[in-house]
Amino acid sequence: MRLLILGGTEFVGRAVAEAALARGWEVTVFHRGRHEPPAGARSLIGDRTAPGGLAALTAAANPDTNPGATPDATLDANLDGNPGGKFTWDVVVDTWSAAPSVVRDAARLLADRADRFVYVSSRSVYAWPPAAGLAEDGPLTEGSPDAGEVPYGEAKRGGELAAVEAFGPDRTLLVRAGLIIGPYENVGRLPWWLGRIARGGPVLAPGPRALPIQYIDGRDLAEWTLDAAEAGLSGPFNLVSPPGHTTMGELLDACVRATGSDAELRWTDPETLLAAGVEPWSDLPVWIPPGELYDAMHTADVSKALSAGLRCRPAAETVADTWAWLRSIGGTAPQRPDRPPLGLAPEREAALLSE
Repeated sequence: MRLLILGGTEFVGRAVAEAALARGWEVTVFHRGRHEPPAGARSLIGDRTAPGGLAALTAAANPDTNPGATPDATLDANLDGNPGGKFTWDVVVDTWSAAPSVVRDAARLLADRADRFVYVSSRSVYAWPPAAGLAEDGPLTEGSPDAGEVPYGEAKRGGELAAVEAFGPDRTLLVRAGLIIGPYENVGRLPWWLGRIARGGPVLAPGPRALPIQYIDGRDLAEWTLDAAEAGLSGPFNLVSPPGHTTMGELLDACVRATGSDAELRWTDPETLLAAGVEPWSDLPVWIPPGELYDAMHTADVSKALSAGLRCRPAAETVADTWAWLRSIGGTAPQRPDRPPLGLAPEREAALLSE
């Protein structure tokens, strides 16, 4: 398989690239050059938000008409294994999460250069408030493929529409992910918990301890996405772990074990935390107390993806591997510039614990 990833050097895109390389696929990553691509991937440099920023894709797809324009001289229109083939790439994977018009421009350019288009979307595309147990046929938020900067849910819905508009419904796979964690995470949710628990001592732990949570390890998302693309699946799929896959208690207990710290989890009921002004999701990442927002984030119907082969590794494995990755890079996770830092400041947590 010949795979083009728009991105491919950070978090989900990198997980997809590494999974594809491990399968022996031909992988090309189109990125801005800010991070090293995975070893073995062909690299195309360009800024898709800038005028003319997609030129490297055009050159790569038409090297005979653009002599010397391809950043990687070994990349030709058919990657040697498909002489005379119709498409440069079998699959395109796009993880873009901002202006839908950026997805639109890339998808239009690639519609006759790639066979299939995979857009990593989000369950935020569902109209608010999503009902508990919502499946893929739930009502959707408004969105436009031509929009500029809009709220996250609208941006992802607009990206979906842009992909389908360019490639058609039968050639487009929409991966509606929930919470994504795991190695390479650059948002700061699981890395914050690991860093906090590694410091040890009393830790403010948000209850209920047995509260079920849903998430997807970025590597499990990558493997399912590649399987689905290779099988020719199309349409929307909720992609997150099944209900009951793990709990808040199991996740934080796994953090204690992985770090080997002397942390003492001080479980506190939701009412006490909310009364103290603690913000779910941001002050204490991953955690959302029971209610409307919890139903939206942690009760998705994923039966369609499970029927299509979704497999989710144990929470303990995700936690341990994320901790190992953090230690390998010095203990501090990269932070996306478009996302705010998460987690309680130490002094505020101490004050709350003293209360």
